[in-house]
Amino acid sequence: METVFIPSGSSCVNLKGYTLIMPVVSVGNVGQLTVDLIISTLSLPRVGYIHSDCLLPVVGNNPYATTSENSAEMCISSEVYASADQKLAVLQIRSPIVQGKHRSFRQQLLSWIKESEFSKVVVLSSSYAYHRVDQQLIGTPLRYLATPILQNIVGDKFQTLKWKELERIAAFPGISEVQQEIYIPGGGITKLLYSDSCTEGIPLAVLLIFCSEGDNIPDAFNLLNFLNEWMELIEKTHDHHNVTQAQWKIPSSWGLLFGSGIPPALF
Repeated sequence: METVFIPSGSSCVNLKGYTLIMPVVSVGNVGQLTVDLIISTLSLPRVGYIHSDCLLPVVGNNPYATTSENSAEMCISSEVYASADQKLAVLQIRSPIVQGKHRSFRQQLLSWIKESEFSKVVVLSSSYAYHRVDQQLIGTPLRYLATPILQNIVGDKFQTLKWKELERIAAFPGISEVQQEIYIPGGGITKLLYSDSCTEGIPLAVLLIFCSEGDNIPDAFNLLNFLNEWMELIEKTHDHHNVTQAQWKIPSSWGLLFGSGIPPALF
């Protein structure tokens, strides 16, 4: 079954020229948490959803509820939110890919990306911190990758921001240091999505953070501030210590991120 983008309501949605931001299901679900913050902060309306047989079905209440009226709205496994003013589209993926369907899902995603004619795609991901090689242990845990066509579009922007590109590491350490490859353990389909985009000429960037499973909210804020340096989704403000920071809005659903607390009846 091919992916079908189904618009909300009867209106036709034209995303040509928009920037697409999307997560990959990866360690700590950092990409999805980051996308939650973007949708909540920018109050992005839902414009449709991706209908795919490659994702496990999920249904729940509106995770971005602000009133009792809109809290009863339903959300499903993959939805698209957009802002015409900012020419920004955001895909949220809320469930894992069905086993054995990873390749199909990548193909479906890339097909939709090409059909929609996005100006660029930003993939938010994460990788296991304990798999880092020596040169990745010092300094920032944030890295980026950019396809050749995106490099042409952004020029030296990432160098100006002093971003670190994800290091290529030896495919066969100790045997041959010549053959080097991208290594993103815990990153789900990130590596292959990037490789496919390089092959198919899609302007795509991967932004990722090294992390571990646990409370990954700080990682999401870290990754989002990293993205904001480039995309400038919201303005930064100065606090009383003259530290520059962005004010992100936490969605209502995060109140239950670690369950609903200990039932008093236990005591």
